[in-house]
Amino acid sequence: MGKTYKFWILILIIFIGTNNSIYGQLTKVRGVIIDFNTQEPVPFANVTFKNSSIGTITNTDGEYFLETRKDYDSIIVSFIGYKQKVSLVQKYHFQELNFELEPDVFALEEIVVRPTENPAHPILRNIIANKAKHNPDKFESYNYKLYNKVEIDINNVDEDFKNQRLLRDFQFIFDYVDTSAITGKSYLPIFITESFSDYYFNKNPKLEREIINATKISGVENTSISQFTGKMYQKINIYNNYESVFEPGFVSPIADFGLMYYKYYLIDSAFIGDKYCYQISFIPKRKQERTFRGDFWVNDSTFAIVKIQMRMAKDVNINYINDFVANYEYELVNDSLWFLKNEQLFFDFNLTDKTLGFFGRKSTNYMNIELDAPVPEEVSKINDNVIVKEDAIINDEEYWDAKRPEKLTPKEKDIYKMVEEIQDVPIYRTYEKIVGMFAMYHFEVGLFEIGPYYKMFSFNEIEGNRFRFGGRTSNNFSTKLMFNAHAAYGEKDERFKYGGGFIYMFNKNPRLAIGAQYKNDIQQLGQSPNALTEDNFFTSLLRRNPNYKLTMVNDFSTYVEKEWFQGLSNKLTFNYKSIEPTEYIPFQKTSTNDTVFFEDVTTTEVSLNIRFAKNEKFIRGEFERVSLGTNKPIFNINLTAGLNNIFGSQYEYYKVDVSLAHKVPMGTLGYFKYILDVGQVFGDVPYPLLKLHEGNETYGFDRYAFNMMNYYEFASDRYISLYAEHHFQGLFLNKIPLMRKLKWREVISAKGLIGELSNRHESIMDFPEGLYQVNDPYLEASVGIENILKIFRVDAMWRLSYLDHEDIEKFGVRVLVQFVF
Repeated sequence: MGKTYKFWILILIIFIGTNNSIYGQLTKVRGVIIDFNTQEPVPFANVTFKNSSIGTITNTDGEYFLETRKDYDSIIVSFIGYKQKVSLVQKYHFQELNFELEPDVFALEEIVVRPTENPAHPILRNIIANKAKHNPDKFESYNYKLYNKVEIDINNVDEDFKNQRLLRDFQFIFDYVDTSAITGKSYLPIFITESFSDYYFNKNPKLEREIINATKISGVENTSISQFTGKMYQKINIYNNYESVFEPGFVSPIADFGLMYYKYYLIDSAFIGDKYCYQISFIPKRKQERTFRGDFWVNDSTFAIVKIQMRMAKDVNINYINDFVANYEYELVNDSLWFLKNEQLFFDFNLTDKTLGFFGRKSTNYMNIELDAPVPEEVSKINDNVIVKEDAIINDEEYWDAKRPEKLTPKEKDIYKMVEEIQDVPIYRTYEKIVGMFAMYHFEVGLFEIGPYYKMFSFNEIEGNRFRFGGRTSNNFSTKLMFNAHAAYGEKDERFKYGGGFIYMFNKNPRLAIGAQYKNDIQQLGQSPNALTEDNFFTSLLRRNPNYKLTMVNDFSTYVEKEWFQGLSNKLTFNYKSIEPTEYIPFQKTSTNDTVFFEDVTTTEVSLNIRFAKNEKFIRGEFERVSLGTNKPIFNINLTAGLNNIFGSQYEYYKVDVSLAHKVPMGTLGYFKYILDVGQVFGDVPYPLLKLHEGNETYGFDRYAFNMMNYYEFASDRYISLYAEHHFQGLFLNKIPLMRKLKWREVISAKGLIGELSNRHESIMDFPEGLYQVNDPYLEASVGIENILKIFRVDAMWRLSYLDHEDIEKFGVRVLVQFVF
């Protein structure tokens, strides 16, 4: 189990399974302000700490929240037409203070009110007209230093949670429980990390680099996690039309088309420093659209944003995020640009509002800002966007006390101590193993990990009941070298299968590894790389046809994988493979006088993969890594040479395959995905070595396969395919009153294929019955609903061509389990 995952295991252990003690040095106040007579909420009322500039306004429900580290002891509530109210607060405590404002009634002479333009609209138009001037990306280059602090808390902590048996040995952690001023939920801090870094930007050529110089992480000593604590992984620019809050498509309050999505109100005007500013509040026009609510202050002459608070609209169609609040403050740099000075982000992650979940908090200070400063040559030569220095982990508290722009509260300091105390509890290691088994599909036993558990039992028509036992070495054995092995037995075919291999890591970032794998086992030829393997228990359950098309394969491969820089990698592979026929998948050549049967098809290949995915980001473990994707196209080029008379190989041929995949955000219209694949086989080969187009004979949806196509139904030696998919993100269903509560989302997709197949290949081996060429387009399409119960996608699929083939489905339903925001 990689050290990168230890952090998540720690969180999950506490999550499985409060008192309201107060701990910390923050004054937190929240409440509701209503009209004394009508008992209705008072929106846009001003709430400030007395004798300070720290304040906010109530939302449309009359709600407010305030936090401060300063020792203010009173808050003032005021609004036009009401009497001002002042209330004492308990310093460094959480409290709820609700107010009933009394109307301030006085007589007026008769006035005439004539309709005119909303006074906020001209200001908004000026903001939009001047956006380019205030967007920092207008500069050819800039750099700054930044301090990041990230905290994660478990929320909705109550007595039932505290009394769980699993937490019996961890009762000391509940001394750290606190309450959120934003949501009013109790929470338990469990993780904190800090970092100092240097950030560089260059416009042309486009370059972004962040060098993390120092980092401190509670309970974890792994620089791989540190890369996610910097600037590059949490970027919001309010001057863009759209913002990403884990998913793209949120409309900025100052978008060019903001009037289509927001209502604006001019609330107040005042001096901030020596600059006169207007305060404007904004609320969504419609329900469930990806919008915000909040207010901003804008300078009256430059129309630059001086500070802004925006909170995710209450009913946004997004999963797991119950709330999101962003606060930004700007400062004037070189009398030319209001540059970001301070950023505060708050996330509330929950399955439902009352279940256990997480708070995520991020605080960033921007310092030593330099505009139009050239990027140092040594920085521009760095290949990765984010670099964590080898000596970045610094636990010396004196270093952090001297460098922090603001001191940690006692509560924040004690999070480090608490995490260490948790890991010292003996039962922690047992919990870590159990949670790790579910997270990593293996169970750790000393130097070994047994699994994956979902492959221990499966069934198919060739083997009957299949039993498998396997495992790999753990990180306790080595963090450079990992061995794996498995053995399996089929009751029906009464054959043992087995395999083993290793991987050796020379370097994790950039990745450099070698490996080898041997396998004498069944395989499904013509299966997509995204498909569930045949020895997966869930494949057995989801299969829609009896699978007689499995073949026994004797397979050895060895490879070297090299990542040159972020986004560009190569993999050079040597592969020996011997494929056995079956009564259902025969290898034979029939002539007028005789039929020749082949014992096997043996081939030796050398292949080169070239992969380019600009700005792709990964979560890295010791051996494995998980891609977080990229907003750029992903190119894959695969070049393969079949070598004749090498280790008994029988054929000489060459293959070229080029693919392009891209996810394209489309704002409020959702996003569009496509996959284009083109390839050709050169030389005369038997049909198992042709391009066997990827079928899918399960009820699981696979975007890399043709979901209405059977295995061994189509083959080509020259082909082109296109997959297109559009996710509307609830664009239509959100408008239907009863449907919007379900938060379902619409998705449509289509896939097409056309190819050629030369008859020269049949001079080597007969094509099996039911294998066709695809010289006319093969087409299938689907309409689906995703986000059913937040995890299911269900597609109704139609096959649109080759409807006269036997044993096919013209219409089908496919299901996908996915976790999306």
